[in-house]
Amino acid sequence: MADIIEHEKNESLRREEAAARLHEIADQLARHNEITFVQGGRDVTVSVPDQVELSVEVEVGEKSEIEIEISW
Repeated sequence: MADIIEHEKNESLRREEAAARLHEIADQLARHNEITFVQGGRDVTVSVPDQVELSVEVEVGEKSEIEIEISW
């Protein structure tokens, strides 16, 4: 059975900083077919296949949000 890795990071950023973070993730997927993040002080790399499911959800209300999910 494979190890399950879960990584969640919540932080308050300026809109431009959040956009830069999304660009960084998109660049990793486009250039390397993987994403790397730091977990417990070490780099963890996850390979992403050529075909994925993309879900985009926008909620507007008292607290608005954009949720982007890529799964495979």
